[in-house]
Amino acid sequence: MPAKFELIAPCFFGCDSTAKFELTRIGAENIRVDDGRLSFAGGAEMIAAANLNLRTVERVMLLLARYRAATFDDLFDGVYDIPWEELLPADAAFPVTGSSLNSQLSSVPACQSIIKKAVVKRLMAKHHTSVLPETGAEYKIRFMLRKDQCEIMLDTTGDGLHKRGYRRNAMEAPIRETLAATIADLGRVRRDSLVEDPFCGSGTLLIEAAQKAMNIAPGLKRRFAAERYGFVPAAIWAEQRQKALAEAKLDVGFEAFGYDIDPAAVALANANAKLAGVEKRCHFEVADVADFAAKQEAIVLTNPPYGERMSTIEGAAKLARTLGRQMEAHPCAGVYAITADMDFETHYGKRANKRRKMYNGMIPCQLYMYYSAPKLEHTAKPMPKSGFDGKRTAPNRFNKK
Repeated sequence: MPAKFELIAPCFFGCDSTAKFELTRIGAENIRVDDGRLSFAGGAEMIAAANLNLRTVERVMLLLARYRAATFDDLFDGVYDIPWEELLPADAAFPVTGSSLNSQLSSVPACQSIIKKAVVKRLMAKHHTSVLPETGAEYKIRFMLRKDQCEIMLDTTGDGLHKRGYRRNAMEAPIRETLAATIADLGRVRRDSLVEDPFCGSGTLLIEAAQKAMNIAPGLKRRFAAERYGFVPAAIWAEQRQKALAEAKLDVGFEAFGYDIDPAAVALANANAKLAGVEKRCHFEVADVADFAAKQEAIVLTNPPYGERMSTIEGAAKLARTLGRQMEAHPCAGVYAITADMDFETHYGKRANKRRKMYNGMIPCQLYMYYSAPKLEHTAKPMPKSGFDGKRTAPNRFNKK
Protein backbone atom coordinates (compact mmCIF):
# COMPACT_ATOMS: atom_id res chain seq x y z
CA MET A 1 0.00 0.00 0.00
CA PRO A 2 1.28 3.49 -0.78
CA ALA A 3 2.14 5.81 2.10
CA LYS A 4 -0.01 8.50 0.46
CA PHE A 5 -3.08 8.30 -1.71
CA GLU A 6 -4.47 10.54 -4.43
CA LEU A 7 -7.99 11.51 -3.41
CA ILE A 8 -10.82 13.16 -5.30
CA ALA A 9 -13.68 15.16 -3.78
CA PRO A 10 -16.47 16.26 -6.15
CA CYS A 11 -18.42 19.39 -5.25
CA PHE A 12 -21.23 21.42 -6.75
CA PHE A 13 -20.56 24.46 -8.91
CA GLY A 14 -19.79 27.48 -6.74
CA CYS A 15 -18.50 25.51 -3.74
CA ASP A 16 -14.92 24.84 -4.89
CA SER A 17 -13.16 27.86 -3.38
CA THR A 18 -14.59 27.13 0.07
CA ALA A 19 -13.74 23.44 -0.29
CA LYS A 20 -10.14 24.27 -1.19
CA PHE A 21 -9.78 26.34 1.98
CA GLU A 22 -11.21 23.48 4.04
CA LEU A 23 -8.70 21.04 2.54
CA THR A 24 -5.85 23.42 3.35
CA ARG A 25 -7.02 23.61 6.96
CA ILE A 26 -6.92 19.84 7.47
CA GLY A 27 -3.43 19.50 5.97
CA ALA A 28 -4.18 18.08 2.52
CA GLU A 29 -1.31 18.21 0.03
CA ASN A 30 -1.12 18.98 -3.71
CA ILE A 31 -4.62 20.48 -3.80
CA ARG A 32 -5.96 21.09 -7.31
CA VAL A 33 -9.35 22.43 -8.39
CA ASP A 34 -10.65 21.14 -11.69
CA ASP A 35 -14.12 21.07 -13.25
CA GLY A 36 -16.37 20.54 -10.25
CA ARG A 37 -13.99 18.57 -8.08
CA LEU A 38 -10.85 18.82 -6.02
CA SER A 39 -7.86 16.49 -6.12
CA PHE A 40 -5.49 16.20 -3.16
CA ALA A 41 -3.05 13.85 -1.49
CA GLY A 42 -2.66 12.35 1.95
CA GLY A 43 -2.24 9.16 3.94
CA ALA A 44 -4.86 6.95 5.54
CA GLU A 45 -5.42 9.61 8.21
CA MET A 46 -6.43 12.06 5.46
CA ILE A 47 -9.21 9.71 4.31
CA ALA A 48 -10.68 9.88 7.82
CA ALA A 49 -10.03 13.59 8.32
CA ALA A 50 -11.56 14.58 4.99
CA ASN A 51 -14.74 12.57 5.53
CA LEU A 52 -15.16 13.88 9.07
CA ASN A 53 -14.35 17.55 8.49
CA LEU A 54 -15.22 18.65 4.96
CA ARG A 55 -18.47 20.62 4.87
CA THR A 56 -18.79 21.55 1.20
CA VAL A 57 -17.86 18.49 -0.89
CA GLU A 58 -20.14 15.58 -1.80
CA ARG A 59 -17.87 12.60 -1.12
CA VAL A 60 -14.22 11.49 -0.91
CA MET A 61 -12.91 8.94 -3.39
CA LEU A 62 -9.60 7.13 -3.63
CA LEU A 63 -8.16 7.31 -7.16
CA LEU A 64 -6.72 3.90 -8.10
CA ALA A 65 -5.92 4.35 -11.80
CA ARG A 66 -6.14 6.84 -14.64
CA TYR A 67 -5.53 5.65 -18.20
CA ARG A 68 -6.82 5.71 -21.78
CA ALA A 69 -9.56 3.17 -22.51
CA ALA A 70 -10.91 3.26 -26.07
CA THR A 71 -11.73 -0.47 -26.17
CA PHE A 72 -13.09 -3.03 -23.73
CA ASP A 73 -9.68 -4.72 -23.72
CA ASP A 74 -8.10 -1.43 -22.62
CA LEU A 75 -10.71 -1.07 -19.89
CA PHE A 76 -10.23 -4.64 -18.66
CA ASP A 77 -6.42 -4.49 -18.64
CA GLY A 78 -6.30 -1.19 -16.75
CA VAL A 79 -8.61 -2.51 -14.03
CA TYR A 80 -6.80 -5.85 -13.79
CA ASP A 81 -3.47 -4.07 -13.22
CA ILE A 82 -4.75 -2.48 -9.98
CA PRO A 83 -3.57 -4.41 -6.86
CA TRP A 84 -7.11 -5.14 -5.67
CA GLU A 85 -5.91 -7.84 -3.31
CA GLU A 86 -4.21 -5.14 -1.19
CA LEU A 87 -7.53 -3.30 -0.84
CA LEU A 88 -10.31 -5.90 -0.89
CA PRO A 89 -10.47 -9.08 1.22
CA ALA A 90 -11.68 -12.28 -0.42
CA ASP A 91 -15.21 -11.87 0.98
CA ALA A 92 -15.63 -8.21 0.00
CA ALA A 93 -18.76 -7.04 -1.77
CA PHE A 94 -17.81 -4.72 -4.62
CA PRO A 95 -20.65 -3.16 -6.65
CA VAL A 96 -19.58 -1.07 -9.64
CA THR A 97 -21.18 2.24 -10.65
CA GLY A 98 -20.05 4.97 -13.00
CA SER A 99 -20.63 7.16 -16.01
CA SER A 100 -19.43 7.70 -19.57
CA LEU A 101 -19.37 10.93 -21.56
CA ASN A 102 -18.01 11.57 -25.05
CA SER A 103 -16.24 8.20 -25.05
CA GLN A 104 -16.17 5.27 -27.44
CA LEU A 105 -17.21 3.02 -24.57
CA SER A 106 -20.62 4.63 -24.17
CA SER A 107 -22.58 1.76 -22.60
CA VAL A 108 -22.40 2.12 -18.82
CA PRO A 109 -23.84 -1.37 -18.11
CA ALA A 110 -21.25 -2.94 -20.44
CA CYS A 111 -18.44 -1.02 -18.72
CA GLN A 112 -19.73 -2.11 -15.32
CA SER A 113 -19.67 -5.73 -16.44
CA ILE A 114 -16.11 -5.53 -17.81
CA ILE A 115 -14.78 -3.79 -14.68
CA LYS A 116 -16.49 -6.31 -12.41
CA LYS A 117 -15.03 -9.19 -14.43
CA ALA A 118 -11.50 -7.74 -14.24
CA VAL A 119 -11.71 -7.30 -10.46
CA VAL A 120 -13.05 -10.85 -10.03
CA LYS A 121 -10.23 -12.34 -12.13
CA ARG A 122 -7.58 -10.41 -10.18
CA LEU A 123 -8.97 -11.25 -6.74
CA MET A 124 -9.39 -14.93 -7.58
CA ALA A 125 -5.80 -15.16 -8.81
CA LYS A 126 -4.22 -13.23 -5.94
CA HIS A 127 -6.36 -14.63 -3.11
CA HIS A 128 -5.96 -18.14 -4.56
CA THR A 129 -9.66 -18.91 -4.55
CA SER A 130 -12.33 -19.87 -7.04
CA VAL A 131 -15.16 -18.39 -4.98
CA LEU A 132 -15.85 -14.75 -4.07
CA PRO A 133 -18.94 -14.82 -1.81
CA GLU A 134 -19.28 -11.01 -1.47
CA THR A 135 -20.70 -11.43 2.03
CA GLY A 136 -18.27 -9.05 3.75
CA ALA A 137 -17.86 -5.29 3.89
CA GLU A 138 -18.94 -3.30 0.83
CA TYR A 139 -16.26 -1.58 -1.26
CA LYS A 140 -18.06 0.53 -3.85
CA ILE A 141 -16.05 0.88 -7.06
CA ARG A 142 -16.71 3.95 -9.20
CA PHE A 143 -15.52 4.64 -12.74
CA MET A 144 -15.64 7.73 -14.90
CA LEU A 145 -15.00 7.81 -18.65
CA ARG A 146 -14.47 11.22 -20.24
CA LYS A 147 -13.21 11.47 -23.82
CA ASP A 148 -11.80 7.93 -23.56
CA GLN A 149 -9.88 8.77 -20.38
CA CYS A 150 -10.83 6.36 -17.62
CA GLU A 151 -10.58 6.85 -13.88
CA ILE A 152 -11.12 3.98 -11.46
CA MET A 153 -11.94 5.01 -7.91
CA LEU A 154 -12.94 3.52 -4.59
CA ASP A 155 -15.65 5.37 -2.67
CA THR A 156 -14.57 6.00 0.94
CA THR A 157 -17.73 7.88 1.99
CA GLY A 158 -20.84 5.78 1.41
CA ASP A 159 -23.92 7.98 1.70
CA GLY A 160 -23.12 11.47 0.39
CA LEU A 161 -21.44 13.88 2.79
CA HIS A 162 -24.49 16.14 2.70
CA LYS A 163 -26.16 13.50 4.87
CA ARG A 164 -24.83 14.76 8.20
CA GLY A 165 -27.00 12.56 10.37
CA TYR A 166 -29.02 15.34 12.00
CA ARG A 167 -31.76 15.91 9.43
CA ARG A 168 -34.20 13.01 9.71
CA ASN A 169 -36.84 14.78 7.65
CA ALA A 170 -37.11 17.95 5.62
CA MET A 171 -39.68 20.25 4.10
CA GLU A 172 -40.23 20.35 0.34
CA ALA A 173 -37.19 21.26 -1.82
CA PRO A 174 -34.74 21.57 1.10
CA ILE A 175 -31.40 23.25 0.61
CA ARG A 176 -28.51 20.80 0.50
CA GLU A 177 -26.32 20.84 3.61
CA THR A 178 -23.08 21.19 1.62
CA LEU A 179 -24.51 24.20 -0.20
CA ALA A 180 -25.76 25.74 3.05
CA ALA A 181 -22.25 25.41 4.51
CA THR A 182 -20.79 27.18 1.47
CA ILE A 183 -23.27 30.05 1.84
CA ALA A 184 -22.35 30.41 5.52
CA ASP A 185 -18.72 30.70 4.47
CA LEU A 186 -19.46 33.25 1.73
CA GLY A 187 -21.55 35.19 4.26
CA ARG A 188 -18.46 35.33 6.49
CA VAL A 189 -20.10 33.71 9.48
CA ARG A 190 -17.71 33.85 12.42
CA ARG A 191 -17.64 32.64 16.03
CA ASP A 192 -19.44 35.73 17.32
CA SER A 193 -21.89 36.24 14.42
CA LEU A 194 -25.61 36.84 14.75
CA VAL A 195 -27.41 35.07 11.88
CA GLU A 196 -31.09 35.24 10.92
CA ASP A 197 -33.33 33.51 8.36
CA PRO A 198 -36.92 34.66 7.71
CA PHE A 199 -37.68 31.52 5.61
CA CYS A 200 -35.94 28.92 7.76
CA GLY A 201 -37.79 25.78 6.62
CA SER A 202 -36.16 22.80 8.35
CA GLY A 203 -33.35 25.04 9.63
CA THR A 204 -30.45 23.85 7.47
CA LEU A 205 -28.86 27.25 6.75
CA LEU A 206 -28.74 28.26 10.41
CA ILE A 207 -27.67 24.83 11.65
CA GLU A 208 -24.79 24.72 9.18
CA ALA A 209 -23.82 28.27 10.13
CA ALA A 210 -23.85 27.31 13.82
CA GLN A 211 -21.70 24.22 13.27
CA LYS A 212 -19.24 26.29 11.25
CA ALA A 213 -19.05 28.98 13.94
CA MET A 214 -18.56 26.37 16.66
CA ASN A 215 -16.16 24.32 14.54
CA ILE A 216 -18.26 21.18 15.00
CA ALA A 217 -17.08 18.63 12.45
CA PRO A 218 -20.03 17.79 10.16
CA GLY A 219 -19.27 14.07 10.08
CA LEU A 220 -19.30 13.36 13.81
CA LYS A 221 -22.91 12.11 13.78
CA ARG A 222 -22.47 9.48 11.07
CA ARG A 223 -20.39 6.58 9.78
CA PHE A 224 -18.42 6.15 6.56
CA ALA A 225 -17.76 3.32 4.11
CA ALA A 226 -14.00 3.39 4.74
CA GLU A 227 -14.51 2.64 8.44
CA ARG A 228 -14.96 -0.95 7.25
CA TYR A 229 -11.84 -0.91 5.06
CA GLY A 230 -8.89 -2.86 6.38
CA PHE A 231 -6.30 -0.42 4.99
CA VAL A 232 -7.71 2.45 7.12
CA PRO A 233 -7.20 1.14 10.67
CA ALA A 234 -9.89 1.72 13.29
CA ALA A 235 -7.30 3.50 15.43
CA ILE A 236 -6.96 6.21 12.77
CA TRP A 237 -10.71 6.83 12.75
CA ALA A 238 -10.76 7.00 16.55
CA GLU A 239 -7.83 9.41 16.56
CA GLN A 240 -9.40 11.71 13.95
CA ARG A 241 -12.77 11.71 15.71
CA GLN A 242 -11.11 12.61 18.99
CA LYS A 243 -9.15 15.37 17.27
CA ALA A 244 -12.33 16.80 15.72
CA LEU A 245 -14.09 16.73 19.10
CA ALA A 246 -11.17 18.51 20.78
CA GLU A 247 -11.19 21.28 18.16
CA ALA A 248 -14.87 22.15 18.65
CA LYS A 249 -15.47 25.61 20.21
CA LEU A 250 -18.71 25.31 22.14
CA ASP A 251 -18.32 28.52 24.15
CA VAL A 252 -18.48 30.97 21.22
CA GLY A 253 -20.83 33.94 21.06
CA PHE A 254 -22.65 32.79 17.93
CA GLU A 255 -26.44 32.98 17.92
CA ALA A 256 -29.07 32.34 15.24
CA PHE A 257 -32.78 33.05 14.87
CA GLY A 258 -35.00 31.41 12.26
CA TYR A 259 -38.61 32.15 11.37
CA ASP A 260 -41.20 30.40 9.22
CA ILE A 261 -44.92 30.79 8.78
CA ASP A 262 -45.38 27.00 8.93
CA PRO A 263 -45.50 25.61 12.51
CA ALA A 264 -44.49 22.14 11.23
CA ALA A 265 -41.34 23.59 9.70
CA VAL A 266 -40.43 25.36 12.92
CA ALA A 267 -40.96 22.19 14.97
CA LEU A 268 -38.77 20.24 12.53
CA ALA A 269 -36.04 22.92 12.60
CA ASN A 270 -35.92 22.81 16.40
CA ALA A 271 -35.71 19.00 16.32
CA ASN A 272 -32.90 19.09 13.74
CA ALA A 273 -30.95 21.68 15.74
CA LYS A 274 -31.12 19.41 18.79
CA LEU A 275 -29.87 16.43 16.79
CA ALA A 276 -27.04 18.59 15.43
CA GLY A 277 -26.02 19.68 18.92
CA VAL A 278 -26.68 23.40 18.32
CA GLU A 279 -30.10 23.82 19.95
CA LYS A 280 -28.67 26.30 22.49
CA ARG A 281 -27.46 28.55 19.67
CA CYS A 282 -30.30 28.22 17.16
CA HIS A 283 -33.80 29.47 17.97
CA PHE A 284 -36.78 28.92 15.65
CA GLU A 285 -40.18 30.59 15.89
CA VAL A 286 -43.39 30.88 13.88
CA ALA A 287 -43.50 34.27 12.18
CA ASP A 288 -44.45 35.92 8.87
CA VAL A 289 -41.79 37.59 6.71
CA ALA A 290 -43.99 40.71 6.70
CA ASP A 291 -43.08 41.10 10.38
CA PHE A 292 -39.38 40.36 9.94
CA ALA A 293 -37.09 43.06 11.34
CA ALA A 294 -33.45 42.08 11.06
CA LYS A 295 -31.11 43.27 13.77
CA GLN A 296 -28.55 45.80 12.62
CA GLU A 297 -25.57 43.51 13.23
CA ALA A 298 -27.23 40.41 11.74
CA ILE A 299 -26.16 38.38 8.73
CA VAL A 300 -29.26 37.16 6.92
CA LEU A 301 -28.87 33.80 5.17
CA THR A 302 -32.03 32.67 3.42
CA ASN A 303 -33.61 30.51 0.73
CA PRO A 304 -36.88 32.27 -0.20
CA PRO A 305 -39.67 29.88 -1.28
CA TYR A 306 -39.69 29.25 -5.03
CA GLY A 307 -40.61 26.36 -7.31
CA GLU A 308 -41.72 23.30 -5.32
CA ARG A 309 -41.98 25.34 -2.12
CA MET A 310 -44.35 27.88 -3.72
CA SER A 311 -47.52 27.09 -5.65
CA THR A 312 -47.25 30.12 -7.96
CA ILE A 313 -44.51 32.33 -9.38
CA GLU A 314 -46.61 35.33 -8.39
CA GLY A 315 -46.61 34.16 -4.78
CA ALA A 316 -42.83 33.82 -4.78
CA ALA A 317 -42.45 37.28 -6.31
CA LYS A 318 -44.70 38.74 -3.61
CA LEU A 319 -42.57 37.18 -0.86
CA ALA A 320 -39.38 38.54 -2.45
CA ARG A 321 -40.93 42.03 -2.61
CA THR A 322 -41.95 41.77 1.04
CA LEU A 323 -38.46 40.68 2.02
CA GLY A 324 -36.97 43.59 0.08
CA ARG A 325 -39.22 46.10 1.83
CA GLN A 326 -38.42 44.66 5.25
CA MET A 327 -34.68 44.75 4.59
CA GLU A 328 -34.94 48.33 3.32
CA ALA A 329 -36.72 49.29 6.54
CA HIS A 330 -34.35 47.28 8.75
CA PRO A 331 -30.88 47.21 7.12
CA CYS A 332 -28.33 44.77 8.50
CA ALA A 333 -24.74 43.62 8.02
CA GLY A 334 -25.53 41.54 4.94
CA VAL A 335 -28.17 39.54 3.09
CA TYR A 336 -27.31 36.32 1.25
CA ALA A 337 -30.34 34.92 -0.58
CA ILE A 338 -30.19 31.82 -2.78
CA THR A 339 -33.00 31.18 -5.25
CA ALA A 340 -33.77 29.78 -8.70
CA ASP A 341 -35.78 32.94 -9.44
CA MET A 342 -33.78 34.79 -12.11
CA ASP A 343 -35.94 37.88 -11.56
CA PHE A 344 -35.23 37.99 -7.83
CA GLU A 345 -33.43 41.35 -7.96
CA THR A 346 -36.40 42.93 -9.72
CA HIS A 347 -38.81 41.54 -7.15
CA TYR A 348 -36.53 42.32 -4.21
CA GLY A 349 -36.12 45.88 -5.46
CA LYS A 350 -32.35 46.16 -5.43
CA ARG A 351 -29.36 44.90 -7.38
CA ALA A 352 -26.97 42.63 -5.55
CA ASN A 353 -23.39 43.62 -4.78
CA LYS A 354 -22.37 40.24 -6.10
CA ARG A 355 -23.95 37.12 -7.53
CA ARG A 356 -22.65 33.58 -7.66
CA LYS A 357 -24.04 30.74 -9.74
CA MET A 358 -24.65 27.64 -7.62
CA TYR A 359 -26.61 24.39 -7.76
CA ASN A 360 -29.01 23.09 -5.12
CA GLY A 361 -28.85 19.44 -6.10
CA MET A 362 -29.51 19.68 -9.84
CA ILE A 363 -31.42 22.97 -9.64
CA PRO A 364 -29.49 25.96 -11.06
CA CYS A 365 -29.64 28.92 -8.67
CA GLN A 366 -28.03 32.26 -7.96
CA LEU A 367 -26.73 33.46 -4.61
CA TYR A 368 -27.58 37.17 -4.35
CA MET A 369 -25.20 38.95 -1.97
CA TYR A 370 -26.09 42.33 -0.45
CA TYR A 371 -23.74 44.09 1.96
CA SER A 372 -22.12 47.45 2.65
CA ALA A 373 -19.69 47.60 -0.25
CA PRO A 374 -16.49 49.68 -0.37
CA LYS A 375 -16.79 52.83 -2.49
CA LEU A 376 -14.72 51.35 -5.33
CA GLU A 377 -16.84 48.21 -5.59
CA HIS A 378 -19.54 48.11 -8.25
CA THR A 379 -22.87 46.37 -7.80
CA ALA A 380 -23.67 43.47 -10.08
CA LYS A 381 -25.25 44.18 -13.45
CA PRO A 382 -28.88 43.15 -13.97
CA MET A 383 -29.54 39.46 -14.58
CA PRO A 384 -29.88 38.54 -18.27
CA LYS A 385 -33.34 37.59 -19.49
CA SER A 386 -32.32 34.03 -20.34
CA GLY A 387 -30.30 31.41 -18.49
CA PHE A 388 -29.14 31.18 -14.92
CA ASP A 389 -25.40 31.60 -15.35
CA GLY A 390 -25.31 35.39 -15.45
CA LYS A 391 -23.08 35.43 -18.54
CA ARG A 392 -23.04 38.62 -20.57
CA THR A 393 -21.48 39.53 -23.88
CA ALA A 394 -19.08 42.44 -23.41
CA PRO A 395 -19.28 45.25 -25.97
CA ASN A 396 -16.55 45.22 -28.61
CA ARG A 397 -14.48 48.31 -27.86
CA PHE A 398 -12.73 48.06 -31.22
CA ASN A 399 -15.84 48.19 -33.39
CA LYS A 400 -17.46 51.36 -32.10
CA LYS A 401 -19.51 53.24 -34.64
